[in-house]
Amino acid sequence: MERRDILKGLATMPFVGALFYGWYKKNQLDQMITKAGRKEVDLTAYNPIVDKIVSGDKPLNVGIIGVGIRGTQLLSGAGFIHPSVVENWRKSAKNNPNDHRYEEYLTQDDLNIRITGVCDIFDVRAKKAIESGANINRGGFDDKMGVAPKRYNTYKEMLADKSIDAVIIAAPDHWHGTMTIAAAKAGKHVYCEKPMTWTVPETYEVVKAVKENDVVFQLGHQNRQNDSYFKAREAYEKGVIGKVNLIEVTTNRNSPGGAWVYNIDPKASEKNIDWKQFIGPAPDHEFSLERFFRWRCWWDYSTGLSGDLFTHDYDAMNQILDLGIPHSSVSSGGIYFYKDGRTVPDVLNSVFEYPERDLSLVYSASLASNKKRGRAIMGHDGYMDVGGKLKIFADRNSTKYKEDIKNGFIKPDIPLYSYAPGQKKADAITSATEQYFASRGLLYSYQGEKRVSTTHLHLKDWIDAIRTHRQAACNVDQGFEEAITAHMGTKAYREQRKVFWDADKQKIV
Repeated sequence: MERRDILKGLATMPFVGALFYGWYKKNQLDQMITKAGRKEVDLTAYNPIVDKIVSGDKPLNVGIIGVGIRGTQLLSGAGFIHPSVVENWRKSAKNNPNDHRYEEYLTQDDLNIRITGVCDIFDVRAKKAIESGANINRGGFDDKMGVAPKRYNTYKEMLADKSIDAVIIAAPDHWHGTMTIAAAKAGKHVYCEKPMTWTVPETYEVVKAVKENDVVFQLGHQNRQNDSYFKAREAYEKGVIGKVNLIEVTTNRNSPGGAWVYNIDPKASEKNIDWKQFIGPAPDHEFSLERFFRWRCWWDYSTGLSGDLFTHDYDAMNQILDLGIPHSSVSSGGIYFYKDGRTVPDVLNSVFEYPERDLSLVYSASLASNKKRGRAIMGHDGYMDVGGKLKIFADRNSTKYKEDIKNGFIKPDIPLYSYAPGQKKADAITSATEQYFASRGLLYSYQGEKRVSTTHLHLKDWIDAIRTHRQAACNVDQGFEEAITAHMGTKAYREQRKVFWDADKQKIV
């Protein structure tokens, strides 16, 4: 029976139909209908990091460099959150039964680390991060605090402190490579936010420093902890969708925050921001609050759409398909909507070719449209929609499923397989930016029915790798592939030409 046959039959039986409608509301009928014309696919892969218990005889001393938006999220993922956030969560939970954020945060694993150092060049942020680092009991203002982390005025001072075991780097893009190299040379394990580097030359230096100094490096692609990606990789390896020929990944956002026009702190001024230290390796420029808070809008500090957002999509596809560095790239786009003085495009289209794999990876982005688009992996026999959820469909002209489609055992518009991990509770997610990241599996994964922060899991993987002397999930070799690929897309756009990867010489030409 098909879906329309079942619904048509119910319509002719009002009383029975009413009873069945209640059953339908509980999803039982929907499951019955969905199985009509569906081929079951058995996928068992899961994230092994979720089940690991972080151990260690003594806590690791961790310092954090940069505590803006992402740095604050990393502190939270590590188990250190500001008391004011706890107060807001507690208040919200009383009024909203779907708000489980504080409940979930309390069940987050203890990583057995201490935040002993904070470095930020904006005094207001540094003070708040210190208060977060002292909140060892994850409570509000009335709860007992621990020892406050030490504030370092420069990252070099922090790296010179022998008591610091590892550092989290969440500074702007133009500092990532410089700080990672210095940290590795100082013998500190490194968790660095994406992208790995700001320039091509420093990409090689990062790899060299990490390997020569034998430190554990983790690049901040928390999507590597999403259960849907493990199942997508298994489906690909089992040939469920056949030979892959095209991958499409996209970014669509339509809000000032989504276009990096972040709020400017009214307390910020030249008196409490170390502007000279912010500039660092970037071109000199007079003090600017817009550039400090919205640095992603300028090439002077940013890696643009390619380095900031495409890298998440690329890393997800690299995780699933082992893509590596592409043979070539072309890019186009421009500043079409945000005429605010920015130099990075708000619309970008890039194509990355893999002739040895007979496939292309296409990236398309707009920061001025909310049209929902996702990530699609397309093969001859089917395709996968990959994000926080996973859906796999048969292609109507598939060779593999030809007879099953002909005989009605498979319907191309009904998934061969769908996976929505553990999501029985409504999410307390409100902002457009949060919804965007949640839809791509960049906020949460699930342990059974328990929602878990992917940032927490990625930090957990890094800490566990340090303690067990193994490679982290997104190590420096995968970081190199990410960085070079993103730089190829950026270079193609900025130079308006097709660029190539010379695998023998290991350079972009």
